[in-house]
Amino acid sequence: MSNDPLLQPYQLKHLRLRNRIMITSHEPAYSENGMPTERYRAYHVERAKAGVALTMTAGSAAVSLDSPPVFDNLLVYKDEIVPWMKDLTDECHEHGAAVMIQLTHLGRRTRWDKGEWLPALSPSHRREAAHRAFPKKMEEWDIQRIIKDYTDAAERMVAAGLDGIELQAYGHLMDQFWSPLTNTLDGPYGGNLDNRLRFTFELLKSIRQRVGDDFIVGLRYTGDEMLAGGLSMTDGLSISQRLKDSGMVDFLNVVRGHIDTDAGLTDVIPIQGMRNSPHLDFAGEIRTATDMPTFHAAKIPDVATARHAIVSGKVDMVGMTRAHMTDPHIIRKIIAGDEDNIRPCVGANYCLDRIYQGGAAFCIHNAATGRELSMPHDIPKAEVRKKIVIVGAGPGGLEAARVAAERGHEVVVFEALNDAGGQIRLTAQSPRRQEMIGIIDWRMSQCERLGVRFHFNTYAEVDNIQAEKPDVVIIATGGLPDTEVLDKGNELVVSSWDILSRSIQPGSNVLLFDDAGDHAALQAAEVIANSGANLEIITPDRSFAPEVMAMNLVPYMRTLQQQAVTFTVTYRLKSVSRDGDQLLATIGSDYDDGSRDFTQTRRVDQVIINHGTLPFDDLYFELRGLSSNEGEVNYNDLIHGTPQALTHNHEGQFQLFRIGDAISARNTHAAIYDALRLVKDL
Repeated sequence: MSNDPLLQPYQLKHLRLRNRIMITSHEPAYSENGMPTERYRAYHVERAKAGVALTMTAGSAAVSLDSPPVFDNLLVYKDEIVPWMKDLTDECHEHGAAVMIQLTHLGRRTRWDKGEWLPALSPSHRREAAHRAFPKKMEEWDIQRIIKDYTDAAERMVAAGLDGIELQAYGHLMDQFWSPLTNTLDGPYGGNLDNRLRFTFELLKSIRQRVGDDFIVGLRYTGDEMLAGGLSMTDGLSISQRLKDSGMVDFLNVVRGHIDTDAGLTDVIPIQGMRNSPHLDFAGEIRTATDMPTFHAAKIPDVATARHAIVSGKVDMVGMTRAHMTDPHIIRKIIAGDEDNIRPCVGANYCLDRIYQGGAAFCIHNAATGRELSMPHDIPKAEVRKKIVIVGAGPGGLEAARVAAERGHEVVVFEALNDAGGQIRLTAQSPRRQEMIGIIDWRMSQCERLGVRFHFNTYAEVDNIQAEKPDVVIIATGGLPDTEVLDKGNELVVSSWDILSRSIQPGSNVLLFDDAGDHAALQAAEVIANSGANLEIITPDRSFAPEVMAMNLVPYMRTLQQQAVTFTVTYRLKSVSRDGDQLLATIGSDYDDGSRDFTQTRRVDQVIINHGTLPFDDLYFELRGLSSNEGEVNYNDLIHGTPQALTHNHEGQFQLFRIGDAISARNTHAAIYDALRLVKDL
């Protein structure tokens, strides 16, 4: 047996967990009508196959009709979930992994216009900022009904064969009872801490009476809300001890903070640029104080940190949830002594931000996660070896090179610059987003391991391509900033890329026009604001930076508000002209109906445009006539995973494709997905 602390088994009651790494409860939003169907099951089974000890489903599963899903939560108040959960559990068990589920009532952390349009409810009328719900203040019949709903849901999970359940008690209904900020009930369920905990202990008693003492029941809860007037660390320690003393709880899964605002959520679940494992020491204090089995997860992205968490005795089981979205095979690689090939989580939080914006969770640089039914994590070998030439070594080009080499093809990459990375290298210029370079570094190490041949500082031309005698050519040249968007004065502006690359220094009085709503604008804004310049950001959108999404927006706002940046929404920059040694910016509005003059002006010394990119596609069009498919992609074949077989030019020398921003301005994940789903079938 290995001496690696992470690979040591852990005994939780009667349940033997094969190692110390778990996937904590989370909701990837892969369900169908609230059921964990094939896609949901395949996601968890992939990680079970690779060796994870415990996979926690749902984050969280709704126990009641008036806890409507806001991001495709599982619906455990329905009997029909039992066979679906049984299928998932049985298959994970076949691969040696334990399975639990997190149960909850969302309370006010939902919307009344979801599901059955029932009022949200809470122990007070106080509104939650994140979901904007004004809840009904609970009555006693609500309390008794919801206790029964929890109990029925727990019994369903016993019937499905799960190893245990976890009750969610931070931000959701249970914690809304605990916190004096969200509980304004009179006794017996409001007032002092004993009363505020009554709902929890009545609920635990009811569940235990139904499921017995052997079934595993734990809590995931906050031990310190870190909010004035909220639950303090002292309260958290007291609650932890009371949970232990009750004898009804088998493990504690500890977090720290609050999730009722985007900023609070981001501090609980930190993203890139924020400190790793910020709450690990706190979890260790809870474990020391209670001597209870203790689980914890919060930005533990790498094996070294996870190993420290176990060796130091701070926790018994360490959660690496986002890390397993990036690489589901972490345990397998640890066992094989192959840690250097673990795909790193870069903390971009594309996964969680998509959920909170109503989409399914996808990893920014593993396009197979959430697509296990159609995309491989392990790339299959090709039947026939081909020579594949790729132009461009950004994330899309490198993914194409990696996948092609894994297929067994001979791969050659041309890159005009002296380093790989494309727009990622530009992104990583910002200190807070340096982790993004891991997307490139990992792919470069994989390509070097697989023998991919690179030509850096080489501007690929038709002759270069033909000299390689390729079977397939993939254009991954990306795009260049589009600043030609004004009625007049395009020659007077600079791009967000100019600021990010430091090729142009910020002015002293700056107008940034953001018509793309992506990271590039806000990263440039950080550079400008930190230079001491006066900055106004104008966007025609009704909110700024809609592509950045909630949790990623938090660090930007902390910087930009500290620097007193002005944000102006629903206005469009129309033109720029010279005005002495200044620039005169003319601003209009898409809402202008001609009834009055909407025009405004600004006098500044620098105007920056952020309007996405235009494809850098000259080489692609030069090569089209030499290709057999003339650049055409059969979308049905692409989607259904069959080889591209179009032939328009029988004299063609090679197949030709393009991916990523060389087609149109999108994002990093899109470029990587383009590459994976095309090249896996070449």
